[in-house]
Amino acid sequence: MSPLRICLLEPFYGGSHKRWANGLAAHSQHQIEILSLPDRHWKWRMHGAAVTFANRLIDSGKSYDLILANDLMDVAVFAGLIRKSHPRTPIATYFHENQLCYPWSPRDKDVKQGRDLHYAFINYTTALASDHLYFNSNYHKNAFSTALPEFLSRYPDHQNKSTLHSIEEKSSTLHLGMELKFFDAYRPHKKTSSNPRPLIIWNHRWEYDKNPIGFFRIISAALEEGLDFDLALLGERFEEEPPYFKKAKAQLGERIIQYGSEPALEKYAQWLWRADIALTTSVQDFFGASIVEAAFCSCHPILPNRLAYPEHFDKEPIFYNSEEDAVEMLVSLIKSGRWKQSFTPHRPLDRYDWATLAPDYDQTFGRLV
Repeated sequence: MSPLRICLLEPFYGGSHKRWANGLAAHSQHQIEILSLPDRHWKWRMHGAAVTFANRLIDSGKSYDLILANDLMDVAVFAGLIRKSHPRTPIATYFHENQLCYPWSPRDKDVKQGRDLHYAFINYTTALASDHLYFNSNYHKNAFSTALPEFLSRYPDHQNKSTLHSIEEKSSTLHLGMELKFFDAYRPHKKTSSNPRPLIIWNHRWEYDKNPIGFFRIISAALEEGLDFDLALLGERFEEEPPYFKKAKAQLGERIIQYGSEPALEKYAQWLWRADIALTTSVQDFFGASIVEAAFCSCHPILPNRLAYPEHFDKEPIFYNSEEDAVEMLVSLIKSGRWKQSFTPHRPLDRYDWATLAPDYDQTFGRLV
């Protein structure tokens, strides 16, 4: 197969989106050119990125074999704007997340003003306008498909549910590619922890959908059980410091040995290898890259039995159904001393490394042209 010329549209070029786009461009056999916008103002990106990217594409005069868009833009508008200049170029959309299933923060003013449904509708029309849809996990694909009928039922008439079959037909899973081999360079030689007491890590965004309030409830309950441990609170923060993090910082004091994200990937990798336990409380995770990274680095995961997590770890005894269960698991893991031994999943997580997935991406894209 001859290499394709692919234009990758990334309206939110930062964090995991940036790493995925760069990783795909670096590992693909195809020629991938990234058009991007800064990772801010995500709501405006969903409205305006389509116009910006269409103008850039038209002005460039370039032609491509495939256009690969991101779900954080209005692909229907984009497709309409480039119809004359690129009439035969297929457009595929990669769904990192979707707004139908995303739990909105109660502090978001759009929820109070009733405007939140519009972003989900953009995801719906994006799905209609795309030639193919790729989701980063089976869970995500199924969640989107399941949410659409109920979503369309909210409208008074002409709900167009007949369109759902075509969306289902052109949807498939293309798991998130990751630079997991990067972490191998920082792997310690010892297979047992050198920490004097267990180090629990939080390496998620400091936002509502990751449920940090639930995390701190579990941590507080563990302290009441007499457990002794340290905390490393990593992860990106896009807004002001959340109040519950401020409160936890005051209450936990010296137990917190890292407070805030570590932008240097080398140091982030070192934190993951140093940590012993990765406790997750998310109410939404369409793939769960942070927990895959932590578990790849031998952290013992303690995970809610929902979302995409069972897709990664099968039925290993690392899942809880309630916060009370999570506390019991944490107590057992620490008191038994099992936290000192490296965690090894039954199914190797390097199946998500680009070395494995890039050929799948390449073949998949080749079938669209």
